Amino acid sequence: MSRSILKQRLITEYPTSTISDAYRSLRANIEFSIRGEALQTISVTSALPGEGKSTVTASVAVAYAQTSRRVLIIDADLRKPAQHELFGLSNRHGLSTALTKRSGLNDVIQRTNIDHLEVLTAGPLPSNPSELLESISMTELLETSKERFDIVFIDTPSIMTLSDALVVASKSDGVVLVMKAGKVKNEILLESKAALDYGQVKIIGAVLNNVNR
Repeated sequence: MSRSILKQRLITEYPTSTISDAYRSLRANIEFSIRGEALQTISVTSALPGEGKSTVTASVAVAYAQTSRRVLIIDADLRKPAQHELFGLSNRHGLSTALTKRSGLNDVIQRTNIDHLEVLTAGPLPSNPSELLESISMTELLETSKERFDIVFIDTPSIMTLSDALVVASKSDGVVLVMKAGKVKNEILLESKAALDYGQVKIIGAVLNNVNR
């Protein structure tokens, strides 16, 4: 599914469609997986680029917002961000400006056309993304977000191409691994899981994307 199509689908919302039902099921599965645990910040990543992690992040966040919970998406892909395109938002300011203290958090979080859902876009691409994501400022930003929102979804880069995903995942309460059917070999998935285990990241579950039904 292209980003332009997703943007239209998110804004117009097809509550009875198969796709919407799939994301409601994903929401229920996440709820079941974290039942009894205080998990508020959930990173969404993939082994390789192009597996649909940004689409999954946006869509499951919409599914949560439909339950009237306060939801925030943070685009922590400071190299190739997507959330501003998916929701049709400005990317002039965002996470990068918040982490470098050029903007306050309240100034960079943007409302969407979906009730209860707000987005912190990536902002201008910085020269030092890994350092910003690993900073104390990022830790503090996540803690502040947890105070303001019921659940926070973090869109991160893929695991096997950049260290950024592991840096952010280690600061999150848990991670969801997105896999595109027919794209990633088993050994790559095992390496991705091993990397998350090494970083002592709690794996909530995995999403098999682009399945031919």
